[in-house]
Amino acid sequence: MTTTPVGMRCPECAKQRTTVKRMRDMATVPRATYALIAINVVAFLTEQGQFSLAGGGLHGKVVEEGILDRFDVATNHQYWRLISAGFLHENFIHIAFNMYLLYLLGMMLEPAIGTARFTAIYFAALLAGSFGALFATAAPSLGASGAVFGLMGAAAVELRARKLSVMQSGIGGLILINLIFSFSLANISVGAHVGGLVGGALAALAVRTADARRVPALGFIACLLLCAVAVAGAIAVAGVAGTGIA
Repeated sequence: MTTTPVGMRCPECAKQRTTVKRMRDMATVPRATYALIAINVVAFLTEQGQFSLAGGGLHGKVVEEGILDRFDVATNHQYWRLISAGFLHENFIHIAFNMYLLYLLGMMLEPAIGTARFTAIYFAALLAGSFGALFATAAPSLGASGAVFGLMGAAAVELRARKLSVMQSGIGGLILINLIFSFSLANISVGAHVGGLVGGALAALAVRTADARRVPALGFIACLLLCAVAVAGAIAVAGVAGTGIA
């Protein structure tokens, strides 16, 4: 046996070089973040009447078939709208603001928890946001805001788990400011924002708890259950009145 810096090794093994991995080398490329931004941008470019700075006037088949509409979900059973609406936007400001936040939060969160977990949390938040939008509004709605709010909630959970200050990190302030805007500005779906925030936080908490107990599969199962509950809830409340866009 030969003495090496990592302990006793056989002569053959001692001749082999041990690969050293640093934490900074293990950070993953945020592929899901880039992919989600790309999908949102492509969907935006397929819409008609969206090329204005802050106006409305959307029309065309993509919007007609993808926007979150209470009647089509409840009566026509077009459940894909619960997801497709989260990739449509009303104008340049709408998509620019959501994609900017998605990029910032994705760059912070996805490398920290991994692409699979990030994606599971994102879609759990998106569906929770659709549930919240239908719960609080009767008007058609669209936008990635619910999912983005979910990433804020997930980031807060992850910071707390790592014993870091949510407020000092800036995430706490970001959540508060956006909630104030949600309740203050017209034509904003508060339900989508609050629903997404809660859904993302719950999904992140489930993933964190499962990882802490060394059964990561349970975290993904919990995210699927959250998605199922959100879909069932959205269908159940498809007749509740309200107003707003996500």
